[in-house]
Amino acid sequence: MTPDNFSTHSVSLRDQLEAWREWFEPVLDVLPKHATGDEFTAEMHMWKLGGLAMSRTIAPPVNVVRAKSNLRRDPVDHWVISYCARGAHFAQTAGTEIEVPAKVPFLWSLGQEFMHERTHVDRVQFFLARDAFRDIAPLLDGALGSILDTPLGHLLGDYMMALERRLSVVTEADLPRLTTAVGAMVAAAVAPSADRVAIARRQIDVGRKERVRQAVGRHLRTPTFGPTILCRLVGMSRSNLYRLFEDTGGVARYIQRERLLEAHAVLTDPATRKSISAIAEDLCFADASSFSRTFKREFGHSPGEVRSAAVAGLASPAMLLGSVPSQGDDFSALLRGF
Repeated sequence: MTPDNFSTHSVSLRDQLEAWREWFEPVLDVLPKHATGDEFTAEMHMWKLGGLAMSRTIAPPVNVVRAKSNLRRDPVDHWVISYCARGAHFAQTAGTEIEVPAKVPFLWSLGQEFMHERTHVDRVQFFLARDAFRDIAPLLDGALGSILDTPLGHLLGDYMMALERRLSVVTEADLPRLTTAVGAMVAAAVAPSADRVAIARRQIDVGRKERVRQAVGRHLRTPTFGPTILCRLVGMSRSNLYRLFEDTGGVARYIQRERLLEAHAVLTDPATRKSISAIAEDLCFADASSFSRTFKREFGHSPGEVRSAAVAGLASPAMLLGSVPSQGDDFSALLRGF
């Protein structure tokens, strides 16, 4: 799927905040936390996925308000689940005042008045249309204004991050199944029960794999890192961890592949001056020769060939980027479009 994008990067510095505010009107009022005219570099990407939409926003601190006047001008009433990979916010909504920390999902509704006071955020959000998720409406309405600071809530956040990374390969034919999957995961996180957890098992596993991916990414250069340490970091038993990766060659194989992918990224950077042997040592391979053999078996070309291509200005096929979508409609139009 291709997202609709809005960014202030191309706007003059003095007009960036105003452009951001105008884009969200009349759904939301964006109130500055610094002087108008200061730099306000922000971006939002939004994927319309049938009765579901997902967004990724990176923006400086602001206050965001949905007042009665906003509700009259644009009465959209989707449920929203926000998850800040970085940053936090203070919220007033559904008769509650709550501080929402980073890495904890928060459930709220565009159908109600609210005020959010935000730090600089990198955030993903689900927008759930009422018609598409009517079967779990009582669960969502009963939990409005809640932070989902529970094990399943945290896995919902991990699931959201994993899904956002994969949206580029989602097709129109996938959308009904995706809506069902998201509904199952959200229901299990909002109102856990044995039946709901069983239905959401695959989505829960996606969240667990995302947690593993993040932990592995932080420890690619730790020589002692392996399955035992990984189990402790992600709070998972060895048997559950092995089950997650049994269809991809196992946990050790996954860690090795992530190290190889990191090596590939380093080698394709023409500014990198490290020797191939230094890269191999940095990423915990026994020696340069075993690293080269493993690398070629994985990618079909040697580390030296990848480096030579990078120095010559030739892009590796694995590193080619897709086209950048053009900027889409304003926020209000996007919310009415799914």
